[in-house]
Amino acid sequence: MLRRLRSKPAHLHLGLMLALTFSTGIADAVGYLGLDRVFTANMTGNVVILGMAIAGADGLPVIGPLVALFAFMLGAAIGGRVLRPVKVGWTTHSTVLFSIVGTVMVGLTIALFVNDGPPPAPYEYIFTGFFALVMGVQAATARHIAVKDVTTVVVTSTITGLAADSRLAGGSGQPWFRRAGAILLIGGGAAMGALLLTIHIGWGVALAAFITLMVALIGHLTGRPHHAPVEPSEVEASA
Repeated sequence: MLRRLRSKPAHLHLGLMLALTFSTGIADAVGYLGLDRVFTANMTGNVVILGMAIAGADGLPVIGPLVALFAFMLGAAIGGRVLRPVKVGWTTHSTVLFSIVGTVMVGLTIALFVNDGPPPAPYEYIFTGFFALVMGVQAATARHIAVKDVTTVVVTSTITGLAADSRLAGGSGQPWFRRAGAILLIGGGAAMGALLLTIHIGWGVALAAFITLMVALIGHLTGRPHHAPVEPSEVEASA
């Protein structure tokens, strides 16, 4: 089984990133429905909410989206820094980063069950910050693995490609499976997160943590992890 997965790393990485896309939908459902309309992964949503709130729209949060936005950027910067000297693809660094993301989510899950629900302000902002931070790390790591059309945290560009390259638009073919899969999975994850919230907010985070840790494990066992420094010529070419 492992040998079969290793023989097609591109298909393996696609499947793993699609799984993370599903968990992202869960994370955003938890954030938006359980943490006062804050997206923990979809930063476009936070920017839009902030814009409307600053314009004076009633009832829209400001602090939560700001915390999520800056924490996500910090997480993405950390992931980018760690992966900078490593070649594109799944590496040992990818395993470590995804494992950290899943472990932090486990800690957040425990905090939610201990508190028996969403944390009150200002602790809510701390929770939001950590959740958005690890989603930023996930996004940067997924970006480095570089599965086309699957960023794990946003599908706007994927929807654009699906429509723009369709036969209706005059296209002759496209990777519709990965594009449609990403769209359906992030929506499905959001639906699952919303359903789990009716039981307890902690279950959504727990499921996202489980998926992330399983992705880290499967990727490490079958994704040919390695530490491959970037060649000096490649650094000069990118400078």
